[in-house]
Amino acid sequence: MTNVDSVRDYLTDLQERITTACAGVDGGAFTKDKWKKGKGETLQGDGTTMILEDGKVFERAGCGFSHVVGPRLPPSATQHRPDLAGSGFEALGVSLVFHPRNPYAPTVHMNVRMVTATPEKGEPVFWFGGGMYLTPYYGFEEDAVHFHTVCKNALEPFGADKYPRFKTWCDEYFYLKHREEPRGVGGIFFDDFAENGFMNSFALMSSVGDAFLDAYLPILNIRKAIPYGERERNFQLYRRGRYVEFNLVWDRGTHFGLQSGGRTESILMSMPPLASWAYQRQTRPGSPEDDLYKKFLVRRDWV
Repeated sequence: MTNVDSVRDYLTDLQERITTACAGVDGGAFTKDKWKKGKGETLQGDGTTMILEDGKVFERAGCGFSHVVGPRLPPSATQHRPDLAGSGFEALGVSLVFHPRNPYAPTVHMNVRMVTATPEKGEPVFWFGGGMYLTPYYGFEEDAVHFHTVCKNALEPFGADKYPRFKTWCDEYFYLKHREEPRGVGGIFFDDFAENGFMNSFALMSSVGDAFLDAYLPILNIRKAIPYGERERNFQLYRRGRYVEFNLVWDRGTHFGLQSGGRTESILMSMPPLASWAYQRQTRPGSPEDDLYKKFLVRRDWV
């Protein structure tokens, strides 16, 4: 079994484990959409998009696996690795975004991936990337502490430096520069990771993927049934607009997929089913909505 085969087996199993657990929480079922790209297309490969829409708990929950081979790395993948511009590549990963119906339940994103590149001159290179991020609409300090604690524990076996390093990277990456505003309460993010060889890097990526359900489901199970009204729903939709802005304007994963000729329907499954925008909307001082901005959409050390 090659290294890529090992990573693929892990990722397809991870997708199955996560969607099975989350379907159990919702009571609904994920639709499985298998797809394939073949000859005559920019990319070749296959994948499985699993989507649950209009559920009791999830308004939309998408979890996709993809494994593609392409003739040339897109600009989004080489902006920090100019020496690999023009290289052929192979990329495989699992990416998910879950949008709960209840405004008190946070949106969550998780991604784990491996990329290999083959320069015209030189040896093939590989790297891993990924992370997870929590985006609440109403802030609860204990939720942020729990999420970050699980992230920290997942990275602890790989060195005490990893969590603070990857948390800082996450805070800097998931930032809406045009709004001067974080997307949420953060988490961890890493890319171009190949420290101490393939097995160590693969193990770190796997530890992050394995930690997702422990990080998110306890929060979801507490928040999913909190009563809410039109005010909370309207604020949730307004804040979802920020999520859309980040994904379309700044997210390298979205750019990578679109620039490389990926499957648009699968790439954009991360979008919420409903979102809204308002001109210069203001929150009432001292309100829970105001607390989100002042206490949670700020860079903090949660653990």
